[in-house]
Amino acid sequence: MQIRVIEVGVGVFIAVGLAALLLLALKVSNLASLSDSGSYTLTARFDDIGGLKARSPATMAGVKIGRVSSIDFDDTTYEAVVTLSILPAYKNLPIDTSASIFTSGLLGEQYIGLEAGGEEEFLKDGSEIELTQSAIVLEKLIGKFMLTKAVESSSVE
Repeated sequence: MQIRVIEVGVGVFIAVGLAALLLLALKVSNLASLSDSGSYTLTARFDDIGGLKARSPATMAGVKIGRVSSIDFDDTTYEAVVTLSILPAYKNLPIDTSASIFTSGLLGEQYIGLEAGGEEEFLKDGSEIELTQSAIVLEKLIGKFMLTKAVESSSVE
């Protein structure tokens, strides 16, 4: 009987551990946050989105107000079209709101940062954010730096 109680206790402990791992995996992958109920969509066009992915956060003043719901490519303008799903509590974004792609930390995930403008008219469901700033791609920056150094060293000689 004593062995049976220990076996049940170990089984419960393992089940709780597996449930905790599942919740952690959902939290890390952003699958459990920000349901789509009642949210509205905005689109923004970028020349380069870097490593931005669907389900990446959309923030304003450091507060998560939505997420990237999809990323498409417009083959007429050759731009990335990012669709944002914004929570209904944040429905009063001015029409001159700007969107930029940032990286959290040096090698962290990329996210959309929104900055409110001063207009009194608001974005509606399906509106497009006109003012955008593309991601800064570290490889391109290093390439430009190396090219500049190569040009400087060849002009010195």
